[in-house]
Amino acid sequence: MKKVEIDNGSGFCFGVVNAINKAEESLEKGLKLSSLGDIVHNGREVERLEKRGLSTINHQQLFSMQNSCVLLRAHGEPPATYEYARSNGIELIDATCPVVLRLQKRINQKYNQLLGSNVQIAIYGKHGHAEVVGLVGQTDDTAVVIESIDEIEKLDFSRGICLFAQTTKSIDGFNALVEEIKSRIDEGVTFEYYDTICRQVSNRIPNIREFAARFDLILFVSGKKSSNGKVLFMECKAINPNSKMISDETELDPLWIENADSIGICGATSTPRWLMEQVEYSVNSIINGSSK
Repeated sequence: MKKVEIDNGSGFCFGVVNAINKAEESLEKGLKLSSLGDIVHNGREVERLEKRGLSTINHQQLFSMQNSCVLLRAHGEPPATYEYARSNGIELIDATCPVVLRLQKRINQKYNQLLGSNVQIAIYGKHGHAEVVGLVGQTDDTAVVIESIDEIEKLDFSRGICLFAQTTKSIDGFNALVEEIKSRIDEGVTFEYYDTICRQVSNRIPNIREFAARFDLILFVSGKKSSNGKVLFMECKAINPNSKMISDETELDPLWIENADSIGICGATSTPRWLMEQVEYSVNSIINGSSK
């Protein structure tokens, strides 16, 4: 008898749940609502909400709009977005994750505190990621973005450094970056660093490692755009080489199922529970079909 199990620790994080709830509440009121960027990096969930009336726009479209209603997703936005909305009669449904919102305020306060000093603000984060764009915006676009330790030369080690982290980056990566900066910074120069990584997201790494080790086959369900999905999938793959990333049940290969006695289904912080359940249903259908 084959065993099929969904990881109870996978699925939407609080910030995504909050954003989707706000979108659904607004749509139920009959509002014509647009999301600034994909509300979540999962195509199937975006499609589900589009059927309910949520449209998706980009920043170029936003800056040509007036007197509209726009949802800001969990990743957050730079001050320029809020300023444009205020000036053009755009009602904002702000679904910025509270963890991201606190980090934005913290960076902005530090930026204002350091104005006129020789200290660089650096952000350990992914270039172009929506959250990072919002964080850099808190510094009038002056912060230095370091995506990996390979980019450390972008910093001036003769000047003070104040380092923050994108909420979904790796704790190990952040700690390695901190140690490298400590080893390179000139003597007597200040270095402040703040671990601003969301533990609800980072704690999924040890949890998903433990889950991946328990099964012959891991089906990791995630949208291709999800940064968090790529990170978590690589963690699964490192523990269980027989891990497959799929967008949905249509990408299942029956041979995978036939060759495994135990199958674990998990996903990213942007993967809805209902989608993992659809994969589970399809896996069981394949098992039942092959056992007849």
